[in-house]
Amino acid sequence: MRRKSVALLIETSNGYSRGLLEGVIAFTKECGDWSVHLTEQERGAAPPAWLKNWRGDGIIARIETAAIGRQLTRIGVPLVDLSAAQHIKGVPWADTQDRAIAELAVQHFTERGFRHLAYCGDAGFEWSNKRCRHFEQLARESGCEFYEHHAAARYAEAFDLTQEMESLADLLRALPRPVAIMGCYDFKAQQVLDVCRQLEISVPEEVAVLGVDDDRLICELSEPTLSSIQPDTHRTGYEAAELLQRMMDGENVSSDEPLITMPRGIRLRESTDTFAIEDKQVAAALSFIRRHATDNIRVADVLRETTLSRRALEHRFRKALGVTPHQEIQRVRVNRITELLVETDLSIQQIAQRTGFEYGEYMAAMFRRETGETPSELRERLRG
Repeated sequence: MRRKSVALLIETSNGYSRGLLEGVIAFTKECGDWSVHLTEQERGAAPPAWLKNWRGDGIIARIETAAIGRQLTRIGVPLVDLSAAQHIKGVPWADTQDRAIAELAVQHFTERGFRHLAYCGDAGFEWSNKRCRHFEQLARESGCEFYEHHAAARYAEAFDLTQEMESLADLLRALPRPVAIMGCYDFKAQQVLDVCRQLEISVPEEVAVLGVDDDRLICELSEPTLSSIQPDTHRTGYEAAELLQRMMDGENVSSDEPLITMPRGIRLRESTDTFAIEDKQVAAALSFIRRHATDNIRVADVLRETTLSRRALEHRFRKALGVTPHQEIQRVRVNRITELLVETDLSIQQIAQRTGFEYGEYMAAMFRRETGETPSELRERLRG
């Protein structure tokens, strides 16, 4: 039986699309005898030149413009669209559940006590507009004040990054605080973080920021690191490949029921790791702890960032967060140790030195006291 020749017109420049490709790869390894054509490209880019003379059996594409849609339609082979824009009608398509994404965001924020919620979107994407409408409805149903901001389409000729950052700065100056902001995707949320840093707005104490897609490169390189909603892109890519295989085998597939996948959850990082705090003294102390907990600071160091006595600070910490300043310092240190244990191959001694301990034994003793297991046990368990 002849191998099927399949073209993948999916950009490799962002985490969401790389997740889709991982799902397609998983299907081809398990079930599909495919010869795959994949070239590196940007989102919304024109189809590659080789596609004009390509004589294959099927295509999986992210069709972001009408022009690309028309060219792919002329090829006349089975096609699955992985874009919510639906530039080609009557073609099977796949997407994530936008209401479920908005619901996760609102729940995440309201559980942390935020009552002012904002959405920053990209007017060029219909899925962004859908998420905004769901986010607004759910925010208002939760009794929250809602605010919104929409940029010019990122991939439009008129897009100006400088103007966009200035517009975000105007928004952040005007918003009440504390406020929680959902970016339509990680790139937008990263822009919000950049503007907060320029305006010296404390994140997450004054502004909590949440992205979508859990693009690890963006989220981990952001300052502070970016919390993000995790789509199930692997499943979406796998099911799209499975659907294309059925179409290439001659099965009639309905385009009226898209492949809609639910988000997997939220990857919590520093940008939302807080509770809404109106007490400015506590917020300042928390911001200092987040920046310096791994510098072996003490409560006395935190006090110097406020005008409070130790007793007053501890009372106000307990009222706002239910913990003491010392407990918060330990919590932040434990979280950082856990990240290094799971995401790096650093030795226990190296991790100790990076988190404010002179000796690995001291760190291990504190870690076990706080978590109930040693650093080595946790590393083995989570990696396993």
